[in-house]
Amino acid sequence: MAGYFELVDAPDGGYRLRMLDGAGNLMAISVTFPTKRAAVAGVTMAREIAGTGLVRDRSHDGAGSVIRDRVRPVSVPKEEAARRKKAPVAQEKLPAARGAVMR
Repeated sequence: MAGYFELVDAPDGGYRLRMLDGAGNLMAISVTFPTKRAAVAGVTMAREIAGTGLVRDRSHDGAGSVIRDRVRPVSVPKEEAARRKKAPVAQEKLPAARGAVMR
């Protein structure tokens, strides 16, 4: 299952969004939005940024560089097991030798 957003009450009034992965693990928390409509617009913006935005490395040794390498998504063991269960490995059938009797 893909991740999802949750709309929650902000402690200081208004609303916040929580982004969770398919297993329900918290990935991000938004800024506070004044209305639900503004929060939904925030989801649209987050989707656009996630789909097209660059990753800027602001860590202590990153110096603001842009990370351009393709990064594979981190898989959660639970999701990986479900993926393997959905797509079982096909067993290879070997051709029988001519004249051989199959029992």
